[in-house]
Amino acid sequence: MKSDTLKAEDRTQTGGADENTSDSTSPQTYQNKEIKAEGSENGAAAEEKLSPDEYPHGLRLVTLVGAVMMTVFLTSLDQTIVGTAIPKITDEFHGLSQVSWYGSAYFMCYGGFQSSWGKAYKFFPLKLTFMTSVLIFEVGSLICGVAPNSNALIAGRAIAALGGAGVTTGGTVIFAFCAEPKNRPMLMGLMGFSYTIAAILGPIIGGAFSERVTWRWCFYINLPLGGFSLTLIMLFFRTPSTAKVVTATFAEKIRQLDLVGITLAMGAIISYILALQYGGQAYPWKSSVVIGLLVGAFVIFVALAVWDYFQGDYAMLPRRLLGQRALWAPSIFQFFYSGCYFLLLYYLPIYFQSIKGVGAIQSGVDNLALVIAGCIAMLAGGMIVTSTRLATPFMVGGAALTTVGCGLLYTLDVNTASGKWIGYQILLGVSIAFPFQNGLNIAQAHITASDVSTATATLFFFQVVGGAFSLSAAQSAFVNRLTSTLPTYAPGVNPALVVATGATELRSVFPPDQLQGILLAYMEGIKASFAIATALSGVAFIMSFFCPWSRLPKGPAGGAAPAV
Repeated sequence: MKSDTLKAEDRTQTGGADENTSDSTSPQTYQNKEIKAEGSENGAAAEEKLSPDEYPHGLRLVTLVGAVMMTVFLTSLDQTIVGTAIPKITDEFHGLSQVSWYGSAYFMCYGGFQSSWGKAYKFFPLKLTFMTSVLIFEVGSLICGVAPNSNALIAGRAIAALGGAGVTTGGTVIFAFCAEPKNRPMLMGLMGFSYTIAAILGPIIGGAFSERVTWRWCFYINLPLGGFSLTLIMLFFRTPSTAKVVTATFAEKIRQLDLVGITLAMGAIISYILALQYGGQAYPWKSSVVIGLLVGAFVIFVALAVWDYFQGDYAMLPRRLLGQRALWAPSIFQFFYSGCYFLLLYYLPIYFQSIKGVGAIQSGVDNLALVIAGCIAMLAGGMIVTSTRLATPFMVGGAALTTVGCGLLYTLDVNTASGKWIGYQILLGVSIAFPFQNGLNIAQAHITASDVSTATATLFFFQVVGGAFSLSAAQSAFVNRLTSTLPTYAPGVNPALVVATGATELRSVFPPDQLQGILLAYMEGIKASFAIATALSGVAFIMSFFCPWSRLPKGPAGGAAPAV
C-alpha cells in the first residue's frame, strides 16, 4: 500500500492521476475520485454533468440560493458583529481579561475544522452534512445568547465556529453542484457579496443591538434566520446525482478527517492563548505556569508537524503541498496579514468607545471608513489583478502601506481629531484589501487541479488561525501595558479594578479627577495593540517577496503556470 500511495503522489505532482493503478485506500485515490464525482471546490464542472432539466430552476433555484447565502451571511457576520459589542460584554461580565477569547475561540475552530469539513463532504451525503453544520452553528449561537458568564460565551463561540466552518465549505460545494456551469461564477460572486455585506453591516448591527437592546441579540439573530434557511434547504434542496459519496470504510473516513491533527492544533493554540492571557496578569511571565504553557505549545506544535509528516495526504496540512512555494509563502503571508486585519476590527471599537466615549452604534459607524474603503478596494483590486494577471506586486505594495497605516494608528491619542483617524482607516482599508485575496489566487493558480480544494482549505486555516494568534497577543500587550502605566498616569487607582471594569463603564465608575489618567493609561494599552498590528503587517511585507512573481494564468486555475 505504501508504495502504491507514493506512486499516486508522484503522479499527482507531475500532473497525472491513474486511478486504476493506485491503491484504493490511498488518500490520493480519494482525491481523484472527488474530481470525477464532485468536481473541484472552486466550482469547476464535474466530468459527469447533469442535463439542463435536472438543475433547479425558477422558484426552487432562487429559494435554494437565498437560503445558502443567508447561512453564509450569518457565519460571516459572526466574525465582525462582536467587535463593537465587546465593550458592552465586558461591562456585563466585569472585565477585560478574556476579551481575546471572544474572537480567538471563533477563529481557532473556524479555521481548524475547514479541512475536515471539506473531507466530510466527500464521504458523507451532501444535504445531510450541510444541514448538520447549520444545526451546529445554531446550537453554538444559542449558547452564546444565553451565556451566564464569559466561559459559556467562549464555549458557544467555539461551537458556532465549528458549524460555521462547515457552512462556508458546504455553500461552495452546493453551488458547484446545483448550478449550470454558465451560472456558477455569478453564484460564487453572490457568495463573495455576502461576505462583503456582512463585513459592512457587522459593526453597525453589533453596535445597534448592544446599545438599543442587548448584545445577546448579536447571537439570537442567528436562530430565526438560520432556522428559516435550514427549513428551506430541507424542503427545496434535492441532492443531485453527480454529488456522489466516495465509498470508504468507516475507519478510512475517520482517518481522512485527521481528528488527531485537529486535536494537536487546537491544543497548541489553546496553550499559546492561555500563556498570553496569564502572563503578567494572573501570573508573572517567569512563573512555571506561563513558561510551562509556552513550552507546551511549542512541543505540541512539533508533535503536529511530526504527525502531519507521517500522515502524508491524510494530514490536515499535507506536507506534499506545503512544500510548494506557491502555498507555503501565501499561507504564512495570510497568517500575519489577516492577524493584523482582525486585530484592527476588534481594537478600533475599543478605542472609540473607551477613549472617545461614543456609543456602540456610533462606534460601528466610525469603523465604517475602514470597512467600506476595504470593500471598494477589494472589488477594484479584483478587476485590476484579473486584467494584469499580477498578484504578488499588489501583496508587496499593500503590505507596505498597511504597515505605514498601522504605524499612523500608533500615533493616536485621547485628543486626536476625527479627520486623522478617518484618514488612517481609509488608507488601511484600501491597503489591506488589495493583497487579501491574492494569496488564494496564487495558490489556486499554481496548484494542480486535484489539490485545489485541499490547498484552499490549508490557506484558509492559516488565514483564520492568524486572527486567533494576533488577538491573543494584542490582548496580552493591551492589559500588560495598561496595568504597568496606571501607577504613572493615575496613582492610587487599583489596576485590577480598571481591568475588571468594562470599557464603556469607565466614566460611570471612576471620578473625573481619576478618569483622565485612566484614559491615558488605556490609550497606552491600545497603542500597544496597534504596535502588534504594525509588526504583523511588517512580517507579512517581508513574506510577500517570497510569493511567486509569475503572472496568473489566463485559463482555469490549477497547475496552469510554474511557480517562479
